[in-house]
Amino acid sequence: MAGTLSPTNYSLTPTPGKSVLNSNWINFTDGSGNDFSQQYLPEIYEAEVERYGNRTVSGFLRMVGAEMPMTSEQVVWSEQNRLHVAYRHEAGGNKTVTMNTTTGVVTLGSDYTNAFRVGNTVVVSDSATGLVTARAYVSAVSGQTATLQNYGAADFTAITSGGASAAINLFVFGSEFVKGSAGMDEGLEPTFTQFNNKPIIIKDKYEVSGSDTAQIGWVEVTDESGTSGYLWYLKGEGETRLRFQDYMEMSVVEAEKKAAASPIAANIDGSEGLFAAIEDRGNIFSGFTAADGLADFDTILKRLDKEGSIEENMLFLNRSTSLEFDDMLAAVNAHYSGGTSYGVFENSEEMALNLGFSGFRRGSYDFYKTDWKYLNDASTRGALADNAGDTDIEGALVPAGTTTVYDQMLGSNIRRPFLHVRYRASEADDRRMKTWLTGSVGGAYTSDLDVMEVNFLTERCLVVQGANNFVLFKGA
Repeated sequence: MAGTLSPTNYSLTPTPGKSVLNSNWINFTDGSGNDFSQQYLPEIYEAEVERYGNRTVSGFLRMVGAEMPMTSEQVVWSEQNRLHVAYRHEAGGNKTVTMNTTTGVVTLGSDYTNAFRVGNTVVVSDSATGLVTARAYVSAVSGQTATLQNYGAADFTAITSGGASAAINLFVFGSEFVKGSAGMDEGLEPTFTQFNNKPIIIKDKYEVSGSDTAQIGWVEVTDESGTSGYLWYLKGEGETRLRFQDYMEMSVVEAEKKAAASPIAANIDGSEGLFAAIEDRGNIFSGFTAADGLADFDTILKRLDKEGSIEENMLFLNRSTSLEFDDMLAAVNAHYSGGTSYGVFENSEEMALNLGFSGFRRGSYDFYKTDWKYLNDASTRGALADNAGDTDIEGALVPAGTTTVYDQMLGSNIRRPFLHVRYRASEADDRRMKTWLTGSVGGAYTSDLDVMEVNFLTERCLVVQGANNFVLFKGA
């Protein structure tokens, strides 16, 4: 019988608010004995207890990417297409590949560009099984069709039972010409796929009145510079800054471009964040479990083989998925060693057994695993998880290293991390993270308002290059 955990929920309070509430103050008149009529001074702990530990969730992008300035309204980049000519049948759309198995005429769907040339030699297989293949010669090309002649038989009826509209896959592996013949009729022009993203402006503000800056509190606070004191506004300003720094990362991770049907105002366009980019151009794996872990992971490896085959990759996972990986690796190690292996874990019989893994190699790939606090924290993505820890997004596989792309603005090839942030900056204004004071308190003398306003602003977007090499882990 499974155990239970009480309480069934957890508290998300205290949370920041926009005003000073009664609950922020000691109540001396509530009749509980904590009032001025009692003669004893209570023992007061002046320092706050950090019961939630380090509450910030940023740091992910610093581990896998970089930040670079940009001076334009949007960033545009180009990514290479595949080198070889191949076509794969996809039912129910415009990427179909069908063959008349008697005549050998292949018809491509409208989304495909016909790159066959007379003289090409191709490998043809049944789309359903991929197991029965034939090698053929391209004898004619016209529009969206190409005529193939089988090297091994009079027709192609042996490879599929589809008749006049058999679904097939095929790729070009070379060419063949007779002696003394002319060369290939036409050349192939390389193409690229272009992507773009635009920065979004993120703002926040902290405000305190002149009277409250002179108000002494009973709780000792420490600002980011390490200065301690009993002025509560130092804490408010410091936490606003920390929260804004988290927003700088969270916004480019979660951002989404506005759809045509969205009711959002015309000048709010959104941006393509990490999750949106992987869902649109990358790979999605749903329902990873330790029970099927190795088979599941091998499915991912086979997909990576079909993409960029990047050797080193980072796994950023929530707690439940990270434990599934640990269980998967522990089970494999125990299987091959006949039990728990101390040598592999660098343990001894006298110490507690370490069943956590930070890295492993499978096939020709290296993987480095780490917990992503953003997915675990109860005030961010962790708030969306159920009591078992299951949530919509459970982790991401991010390739390490750099990629070469053509930068439209520079007009040359450049090397960039697969994942990096671009922020607006020029000689006139650096918008990586701007902070300024307004009002008439705290050294600011910009208006007659008896307040100090601490303003924060950044303008940035995320560039996800080679998203076909990324994997997003989702719940079943």
